Amino acid sequence: MSRKKKVTTDAVEILHRRFIKGDRQKLRELEKIRQDLDIAEQIYKLRTSARLSQKQLAELVGTSQSAISRLEDANYEGYSVKMLQKIAAAVHCGLKVQFIPDKKRFAHAS
Repeated sequence: MSRKKKVTTDAVEILHRRFIKGDRQKLRELEKIRQDLDIAEQIYKLRTSARLSQKQLAELVGTSQSAISRLEDANYEGYSVKMLQKIAAAVHCGLKVQFIPDKKRFAHAS
């Protein structure tokens, strides 16, 4: 007896099932987009929680306001560990980089 697909009206779930589920390349691309968005959001939240403008944070880390703006953009792909360490230090935080095996990363996405 075959399993019935769970019926949903969730547009994101429908699109995921139709275009991404089971496609490892698309899952990797989606994960990369999620990572970039997560980093950008964290930088923005750290900066605003510290009540710093982009210009003020830039001065603390030795860069330009436009560089901070790019780092807070979800489409930016040029993150460096060195710059993330500088930002963390400027807002009195640590930085943790973690490698996650594919099986655990994609368990929820398939």
